[in-house]
Amino acid sequence: MLTTPEQILFLLLAAISIYFSYIGFKRIVDVIGRGEAGFYPHFNNLTERLGESLARTVSQVTVFRDRPVVSFFHSFVFYGFIFYGLVNLLDFLEGYVPKAWTENLNFGLVGDLYRFGADIFSALVIIGVIFFLLRRFMTGDKRLEFNDSTLLHEKVKLGSIRRDSLIVGFFIILHVGFRLTGATFLLAAEGIADPWQPVANTLASWIGYGEGRIIGWHIGWWGALGLILAFLPYFPRSKHIHLFGAPAKFALERRGPNLEKLPSGVLEPIDFADESLEQFGVAKLEHFRMTQLLDAYACIQCNRCTNVCPAQTTGKALSPAAIEINKRYELNQTAVFLAGGEASPRPVMDFLLSEEALWACTTCGACLEICPVGCEQMIDIIDIRRDRVMMEGSFPSELNNAFRGMERTGNPWGISQDKRTEWAEGLNVPTVQQNPDFEVLYWVGCAGSYDPSAQKTARAFAKIMEHARVNYAILGKGEKCTGDPARRAGNEYLYYQLASENVMTLNEVLIDQTLDPNKKKRVVTTCPHCYNTLFNDYPQLGGEYDVVHHSQLIDELMRAGRLPPIDLSGDVTYHDPCYLGRHNDIYDAPRNVLQETGLRLTEMPRNKNNSFCCGAGGAQFWKEEEPGKMRVSENRFREAQATGAETIATACPFCKVMLASSESAEQEHAPEVSDIAQLVAEKLERISARLGDNTQR
Repeated sequence: MLTTPEQILFLLLAAISIYFSYIGFKRIVDVIGRGEAGFYPHFNNLTERLGESLARTVSQVTVFRDRPVVSFFHSFVFYGFIFYGLVNLLDFLEGYVPKAWTENLNFGLVGDLYRFGADIFSALVIIGVIFFLLRRFMTGDKRLEFNDSTLLHEKVKLGSIRRDSLIVGFFIILHVGFRLTGATFLLAAEGIADPWQPVANTLASWIGYGEGRIIGWHIGWWGALGLILAFLPYFPRSKHIHLFGAPAKFALERRGPNLEKLPSGVLEPIDFADESLEQFGVAKLEHFRMTQLLDAYACIQCNRCTNVCPAQTTGKALSPAAIEINKRYELNQTAVFLAGGEASPRPVMDFLLSEEALWACTTCGACLEICPVGCEQMIDIIDIRRDRVMMEGSFPSELNNAFRGMERTGNPWGISQDKRTEWAEGLNVPTVQQNPDFEVLYWVGCAGSYDPSAQKTARAFAKIMEHARVNYAILGKGEKCTGDPARRAGNEYLYYQLASENVMTLNEVLIDQTLDPNKKKRVVTTCPHCYNTLFNDYPQLGGEYDVVHHSQLIDELMRAGRLPPIDLSGDVTYHDPCYLGRHNDIYDAPRNVLQETGLRLTEMPRNKNNSFCCGAGGAQFWKEEEPGKMRVSENRFREAQATGAETIATACPFCKVMLASSESAEQEHAPEVSDIAQLVAEKLERISARLGDNTQR
């Protein structure tokens, strides 16, 4: 127990510390409160949200998805922090409650386990923190670094990340170390050998026993709890704030009305009917939504998002981690303005990311997928693009042609709408006017309609449906671009115009009140970008449709026996399109189709939710790629080529073009790039030709 002067002094220091800590935490709450609410709810089913947040936080399941060794040592620190909440409370009471009051309380096994936990976690936390300090300051882990071209906040350039890591690391080591010291000297002063405190017990035996050792307990008590008082006011400004920011982000993340998890391909809409809106997109910090500001405090600066980013991997300026890190340092610097309701001093493009980095994003969603605390860097980028395009008129000049084409002819190629059905010449492809009783609407998409490579896929898929006697139709000239390239490039208004028109058209042909509700008309598309827009974006405008990807429909037809057995031979590797796989969790259907054909499937090292982008998304297909060490498509093609497969199969027209046009694809004996529909259709044609020959004989 402390002396009376010590007790009074500690309470005075605690009051000062709590006062300044309160100011810091309140400022964060006020800053986050400046953010917009957004289209999707954040506070519905709050009890469920809090329960799920607690489960995800305590289980550390999102942390262990990657870097198992680093995550293992992180668990030492995390679970030690959780247990130390109890330890610090009981240590505080120990300083104020007379020992005579507690000596008669026999906590039995519970007390033994508590002392064991406090002792073991003390050692584990120190080991864990030493590991992270060595990793950052001694071993030079390249995964924590940024490309030279990445824009970093002034504070970061001056070494704030390293300084903050050092402060937090040494605080934890000293706090836990002093606590362990106090426990050691208490055992030494009492002359007790406690097997439930193996670490402290061993140390006590080293320093020797005697009543004079009690001074060591006082030093340990003040060192451990006094450091907390000293650190608390700094806590809101430190990276340690993620201990509260991450669970809060889990609890308040974007969810649907029934708490359903939103696919990562879902974007926030802008209500253009709201005439009071004066700002479209994000130009300053206060334009971000509430959860986007919270991201900055949830970020643990692990750089996992940057390590998987296609742009950063290929030497470009974009770093998703730098976005959140820069955001937090600017928030720390301007919190007084924001919390007080004032405007932030400077635009985000001055400190968050460069123009080059802004347009290097492929919107592949890898950063969202890997982030252990649910930060949404890709969403930030698209919101900033919205400001640049709609408010500033500033965007890569190459996008002008795509925007103009979508405005004038309904497609980014700028080709006449009258030519939209020319891909189907020579095939018996019915339009909705010719076959109003269709069951499946084939949304061909702009690529399938106009791009020569994608037209081959569209024709192949049409032949598959004909062979399987699918009752389908197309919109023909009634189909326009879904607006995906415009939306991902930040031209939300152009997307809104195209999407609104398409939703009206689709509602007319798909919503049939006389149709049996158990036989809903479906929409099938060969383009994952169209799939994502139809499935995830159009419901925001009143377009709720049963959408499937062509790989899913082919898989269904094969399983139902509506296609004959297909016996292809050879080795194939499959490239997961980002907008099919990561954004919409469609991984099995394409692989099922390939395996049903008899091809030997060899997976690339980066596959499924860890797949690497082809480089076309985020409107990159319509502009020049930013400078770097290599093109994104080249990086992916080399990985596919290394599998030794003869064919690279994909299920996206843009992936097909990007991979086939990479430098390595021009090498002799390079693998051929083909859509899965082409592989199936080519075999069907041979089967049909063979059957025709037999019939003639």
